[in-house]
Amino acid sequence: MVVSDRVTVHTKGFTDIIDLTGEVRHFVQKHQLRQGHVLIFIDGSTAAISTVEYEPGLLKDIPEMLETIAPMKRRYHHDDTWHDGNGYAHLRSTLIGTSFTVPVLEGRVVLGTWQQIILMDFDNRPRTRSVLFQFVGDVSD
Repeated sequence: MVVSDRVTVHTKGFTDIIDLTGEVRHFVQKHQLRQGHVLIFIDGSTAAISTVEYEPGLLKDIPEMLETIAPMKRRYHHDDTWHDGNGYAHLRSTLIGTSFTVPVLEGRVVLGTWQQIILMDFDNRPRTRSVLFQFVGDVSD
């Protein structure tokens, strides 16, 4: 069986990191999902989905790391084309990826003790994002 749902998330942009773990767990419980996996997908090219220990140190370390790899203030060919100043955001999204898949066993999302599912919005402005949750597997009787 396939079950899909969307959540809307308001972000600040500029590598805003938002914990989606509670929303994913709610999706699994709401639809009484038993065995399978959930795909978490952001439909945008300036955001990403990943997993991390959602703690204050890493919430600072991640943007600092990404600023080293794809700095905001650098000239990008994308910006020459569109003049929107978010070439760095597209590169960061490409680097991390726009989806993450998590197993569901016996009605529970399988994550490590210190592991959370996150949305990262890299754009250069606040955004309203739509995140797709799609389950493939078995549901409760």
